[in-house]
Amino acid sequence: MKLRRLSLVVLLLVPETSLAQTPKEELARLRAVPHEGKANEASARAWKDVVHRGPAILPALLEAMDSADAVSSNWLRTAGDAIVERALLEKKPLPADQLEHFVNGKKHNGAARRLAYEWLCRLDPKTPDRLLPGMLHDSSPELRRDAVAAVIRAAESQLAKGDQEAARVALRRALAGACDKDQVDLLVGQLEKLGEKIDVAAHFGFIRQWRLVAPFDNRKESGFKKVYPPETKVDVRAVYKGQDEKEARWVAVTTNDPYGLVNLNKELGKQKGVVAYAYTLVDSPSERTIQLRAGSPNGLKMFVNGKEVFYRDEYHHGASVDQYVATATLKAGRNEILLKVCQNEQTEEWAQDWKFQVRLCDTVGEAVPFSQPK
Repeated sequence: MKLRRLSLVVLLLVPETSLAQTPKEELARLRAVPHEGKANEASARAWKDVVHRGPAILPALLEAMDSADAVSSNWLRTAGDAIVERALLEKKPLPADQLEHFVNGKKHNGAARRLAYEWLCRLDPKTPDRLLPGMLHDSSPELRRDAVAAVIRAAESQLAKGDQEAARVALRRALAGACDKDQVDLLVGQLEKLGEKIDVAAHFGFIRQWRLVAPFDNRKESGFKKVYPPETKVDVRAVYKGQDEKEARWVAVTTNDPYGLVNLNKELGKQKGVVAYAYTLVDSPSERTIQLRAGSPNGLKMFVNGKEVFYRDEYHHGASVDQYVATATLKAGRNEILLKVCQNEQTEEWAQDWKFQVRLCDTVGEAVPFSQPK
């Protein structure tokens, strides 16, 4: 809200500028603003020219956000907010039908659709009641989250009235669309109070079955870039020469953690300055582009069907669900996933964790279908 008020103040202090250029040209100028504070005067001038176009430019402004980067999107967003703020202040009409059409166009950028939705809500407080029921499985994470929140509120209202069955149905509907951990945790807790047991790992698409092998050398953090045998070919029957000539054999593990967490200290014994590999097979019903979302406090590489799709050579910076995101393609049928999880030699108490979690989902965060061979 402070940003919107600031935009309005700037707008009211700026004299009218020349509108010789077309709206398309002005938006192109604003999208092309330099980064890191360069040419601020030119950027501000482009911003003013867009703002002075008024409400009629809003649909084009939103479309410009479809392919804009983060910096340009921020300029476009604040320009749009300033236009809406002034129009509401002066009681001028906004192109509501076009805004709603944009919100309903699922091919558009999710953040831009959410912005148009916010403007509609300012025009008509009944907008959420009209639009959110159809967005429980929306392609925009922002709008989907709003839709889930609306169903949660409805369920809580039913619980307050003592209608547990209606609340249960609503909570199940909300859970089917929920992709964010905080909302899922809330829904799972409420459903379990009503006697339902939820498979959280399956809901998120966490991989639970793995084969692990260690130790390979990572003293002085030297192992991250080294290519050990599992990176060239995985043979789960192989016995490798590991760190200090120790035998390294694959062991099968299944995690029962609801968030797919694999504790390598527990499964392989606490070790320092080492590399472990985790390998699994997943069967996909069709070829599709997916996201691997991982969490680990350790150095991490991920490979899908022999291709490296992610790396992060950092240690003990915390771990969380969806901490890292990599894009990959699953083939129809069987696919190989390999992780390289590196532990360093730090002795601090907070540097002892050696663990990982990985899930397979789409760009919104909804689990994709897959199975693991027995």
